[in-house]
Amino acid sequence: MGAAMSTWRPATQPGGSDPRPVGESLDRVARKLGAPGASLLAAVFTGWEGIVGDAVAAQTRPLSLRRGVLVVGTEQPAWASQLRYLAPDLLRRLAAVVGEGLVERVEVKVVPQLPA
Repeated sequence: MGAAMSTWRPATQPGGSDPRPVGESLDRVARKLGAPGASLLAAVFTGWEGIVGDAVAAQTRPLSLRRGVLVVGTEQPAWASQLRYLAPDLLRRLAAVVGEGLVERVEVKVVPQLPA
């Protein structure tokens, strides 16, 4: 039991700078992968119902957002057609929430079992 105990301290960045907030690191990693920042993803994915409304949100899910393309999934082909028709309105609603030009296009996919 002769091991000495040391006090835990957070790791610092190279050059001695303080640790960064997790959100900042997530944003940096997301950008390297071609995705938008974590706050933009959260606004779209957690705010989906507020963006599209209850009826559409009950039938659809945002699946990915990368390089300005939002992929939306639905289990029903009829809903896929409806979403394609509503894409210009959806882009306007997204721009109001996340800013102009961050989501440039909406792709719709029929997915047999949407993730919950």
